[in-house]
Amino acid sequence: MSTETIVETHDLRTQRLLELLARRRRRRGVTLIEVLIVIAIMALIAGGVGFVVFPKIQQARVDTAKNDCREIRKITEQYMALNVGVDCPTVEVLIQEKELQHDGGGADPWGTMYEITCNGDEFSVVSAGPDAQMGTEDDIFAGFVGEG
Repeated sequence: MSTETIVETHDLRTQRLLELLARRRRRRGVTLIEVLIVIAIMALIAGGVGFVVFPKIQQARVDTAKNDCREIRKITEQYMALNVGVDCPTVEVLIQEKELQHDGGGADPWGTMYEITCNGDEFSVVSAGPDAQMGTEDDIFAGFVGEG
C-alpha cells in the first residue's frame, strides 16, 4: 500500500468518525440550559398575560354586579307592584318566591349578599363591591341611592 492510499483511508475513517459524532450530538437532545431558557420565556409570557388579563377580570366583576343590581331592582319593582302591602323583600325572599333566579344564591361576584332598600315607591339595590364592605366608595348601586 502506498502512502497516499493510507492517508486517504485515514481521512475517510476520520470523516466517518466525525459524521458519527455529529449524528450522536444531534440525537442527544436539548441541554439543561436550553430547557431553562424556554421555561424562563414561558414564565415571562405568562406574567405578561396575567398582567393584562387581571384588570379585565376585575372590571368584568364590577360590570356583572351593576347588571345584577339593575335586574334585582326591576324584579323588586314588579314584586312590590304585584304584592301590595308587603314589606320590602330581601334577595333571599325573591329567590324563595321564585321571582329571581340567581346562580350565586343572591351574592355579588365577591360573595357578599345584595341588599334591597325600599323607600315608598322607590327601590335600590346595593352590592358591597370589591372590598365586600357596605358603605364604602366602591359600593355598586342601582336605584334612588345612586344610579350605578
